[in-house]
Amino acid sequence: QVQVVESGGGLVQAGGSLTLSCVVSGATFSNNAMGWYRQAPGKQREMVATINSGGLKRYSDFVKGRFTVSRDNAKKLVNLRMNSLESEDTAVYYCKWFYSGVAYTHPADAWGQGTQVTVSS
Repeated sequence: QVQVVESGGGLVQAGGSLTLSCVVSGATFSNNAMGWYRQAPGKQREMVATINSGGLKRYSDFVKGRFTVSRDNAKKLVNLRMNSLESEDTAVYYCKWFYSGVAYTHPADAWGQGTQVTVSS
């Protein structure tokens, strides 16, 4: 069983910063892509950032250079550093473990339970 656990969410003022963390257990990590997604009330889940097994990163356009994803394979850890937060960033943020080394959807992919990020306007 793959365990994916996010942490670091909370309340932050607009313009502030926050770092989310995600740890994986019960599965390989270094050969797997990882991703961050978010879902706001009334909206569909959307991709925020991904990082493949080689460390290559991709970001959604709405991040606008504000977020940075990184990984530490020794700790089976992936972080999402969020800067210049806006009210529109308010959402539950989910960490995703990809079965593949690239961020392509597969039935074996695993999700964390999510961590709430609230940006006050």
